[in-house]
Amino acid sequence: MNIIVCVKQVPDAKDVRLDPETNTLAREGVESIMNPYDQHALEEAVRLKEAHGGEVTVLTMGPPQAEDVLRQAVSCGADKAVLVSDRAFAGADTWATAYTLSRAVLKTGKFDLILCGKQAIDGDTAQVGPGLALRLDIPYVTCAQKIRQVESGALVVERMMDDGYDVVEIRLPALLSVVKNINEPRVPSLKGKMKAKKIDITTLSAEDIEADSKCIGLPGSPTQVVNVFPPPARGDKAILTGTLDEQIEQLVEKLVPFFQQGGNQ
Repeated sequence: MNIIVCVKQVPDAKDVRLDPETNTLAREGVESIMNPYDQHALEEAVRLKEAHGGEVTVLTMGPPQAEDVLRQAVSCGADKAVLVSDRAFAGADTWATAYTLSRAVLKTGKFDLILCGKQAIDGDTAQVGPGLALRLDIPYVTCAQKIRQVESGALVVERMMDDGYDVVEIRLPALLSVVKNINEPRVPSLKGKMKAKKIDITTLSAEDIEADSKCIGLPGSPTQVVNVFPPPARGDKAILTGTLDEQIEQLVEKLVPFFQQGGNQ
């Protein structure tokens, strides 16, 4: 089974802050990591390879420093790594990103399955996975929490829902976007780290993937982020201190006037 895993390098959420002048994410001095959902997609791909054979190719679109997440993926079991990088890709929204990745996938070669994380923590749109599947004209399942069965030319998958889960069968080639409870990502082995240092990463430009210049980067993006801002403060807040009994008394003192006035404060 030949599997492609799409990953993204994102700023570490615990260090994210806004630039007050530009109202955009301040990335300078912020550590970059592999998107957490993508780590689970990678782990699932490696497990499928170990159980059924084949190879895992990890693919990312980003600047040259995105090589770091590709080497991390190789250290965790991926066999090949592809970096899609070009200044022309800058400013891409999810629409343009899905188009660019689809061109790169077609250039990478034949595949049976594409795995993606459910969403990226720096955008939270969950649009790129389905968008990529539509570009490639292949079926897809979002929020996959378990691959129950691998059959000849098909998968049986559990899809997480708000009130439980669905069980669906999907024909290959296909795309799955996975949630975190599908598995527990492994720690890179020493052998894997050594392989990651030596591996040659394939770099593809806009010309290499034969991308239409009107469909990539900012020109190919029908949506743009014009402003980013923190949510407004929710008003006055109080911190309760002391023992549990003391905190309960304080809470009652604050709530009684509220309910006496009909809860309209």
